[in-house]
Amino acid sequence: MTQQRGAIIVGASSGIGEALARRLADDGYEIGMAARRTERMRQIGSELPTKTYVATIDVTDTDDAREGFFELAAAMSSVDVVVISSGVAHVNRDLEWEPERETIDVNVRGFTAIATAAMEYFEGTPDHASATDGHLVGISSVAAHFGTGNVQAYNASKAYVSTYLEGLRSRQAQRDADVTITTIEPGFVDTKLSLGGFWECSPETAADQIARAIRKQRNHAYVTRRWRLIAGFLDLAPEWLLRRLF
Repeated sequence: MTQQRGAIIVGASSGIGEALARRLADDGYEIGMAARRTERMRQIGSELPTKTYVATIDVTDTDDAREGFFELAAAMSSVDVVVISSGVAHVNRDLEWEPERETIDVNVRGFTAIATAAMEYFEGTPDHASATDGHLVGISSVAAHFGTGNVQAYNASKAYVSTYLEGLRSRQAQRDADVTITTIEPGFVDTKLSLGGFWECSPETAADQIARAIRKQRNHAYVTRRWRLIAGFLDLAPEWLLRRLF
């Protein structure tokens, strides 16, 4: 068994992904960074206290993204955690096709391409620094709990992410490999994707709480934890009330 833990973060060039790369590096993980902005990742990597690896991938090119993921994993001494943090959000009141298409390509197709690649890697690669066979973390959103106009594709895509990860946990219960699967549902985080300021936290606070969920091997975590209250309300509220609120 290798002793150096490693984490791949897809979407590591900004926002939650960048903050989590810094947080996990401080925890001693070697970091594999995957995103489109190569120079930005190299700059971040030069500032981390552990060894870093960089892969330039665009998750909308799913075949190339999967190939890049496997190449990145092969270059690292161990991959114990894979975090899928890449995502886009558009306010699209006029239902223009291009913003809806990009949201689906990144948040659904791209997410699934990397999630399946990570599971294939964990189930086929027995040598890890951690005691388990791997840990897949998907960044969803509290927006997964309701549909609303203007950002309908984003909310729907995050519902897909949460449900897909739930399905993977169900599948994993029937498999020999011991892979932990964690769904992270943030509320508002101060990034370019943020659509509001209510209970908004910094990317660093989000990264601290996600790192804690990884360490505790949680199945599900809200960021920040108070957003559990909002998610519960959204699940119970009648549609007419949600229409008035949103």
